[in-house]
Amino acid sequence: MPEASRTVRLLRSADLLREPAIASAAHALHLPNGSHGLDAGCGIGSHCELLLRAIAPDGHLTGLDSCSEHLAVAVETARQCRVSDRISFRQGDVADLPFEANSFDWAWSVDCVGFIPGDPVEMVRGLGRVVKPGGVVALLLWSSQQLLPGYPFLEARLNGTKAGAAPATADWPPHRHPLRSMGWLSGAGLRDPAALTFVVDVYAPLQEDQKRALASLIEMRWGSPESELSEADREVFQRLKDRAHPNSIVDAEDYFGFFTYSLFWGVVPGGPTLHAGL
Repeated sequence: MPEASRTVRLLRSADLLREPAIASAAHALHLPNGSHGLDAGCGIGSHCELLLRAIAPDGHLTGLDSCSEHLAVAVETARQCRVSDRISFRQGDVADLPFEANSFDWAWSVDCVGFIPGDPVEMVRGLGRVVKPGGVVALLLWSSQQLLPGYPFLEARLNGTKAGAAPATADWPPHRHPLRSMGWLSGAGLRDPAALTFVVDVYAPLQEDQKRALASLIEMRWGSPESELSEADREVFQRLKDRAHPNSIVDAEDYFGFFTYSLFWGVVPGGPTLHAGL
């Protein structure tokens, strides 16, 4: 399966569980009603409706993504949600934003800045350039998880694989890690940098669509790391994620797991803050 199609499949499924954290973050920012915001790296547009709810009833959103396949899905999602008149999409690079200065009241990015190639400080600076003075620039980033209850050593080893440590690599300097986003905000010249973490608990009994979403989260988190695992770990991991196996982790009657999203934000200097704050 082509990578873009695989990403669409996984996101569509996993968004059932991701949505509460994303919605909570959008609400917590207290974005001004009627404002015009930028969703940088909007992907398939799965959280565009959540942002529009936060700036209802007259707000407008521009979604930007570099992948045409993702944007096609986003356009269709907006049509199905009947918000096409309040949102526009554009293909482009978050590292080289195709917008004039002061084009938006705020900018937001989920799992993009810091996860794609390029200097995250420069990307944040670019977001600040297109936001009006006093507007907020916010980054929402996957920050932790416990998804394999009862298998702490296996989960720790999975977190040490290439996919598990992504976007970091062995030679990355510490300041490039997404959890160092506070430094990115201040380094880009934004004022009053701050952070807040949102937790999503996942526990049995799970409905079938929740089980599919959880399986998608596990696949998104660790991919196919079998070549980096011992034979014993490979066998256990395959069993845990195989829905056909009687010991599939998502079918455990006592399943409990959680994941977190962390919101980092700062204010573009030069004017009064344009949002109510957290």
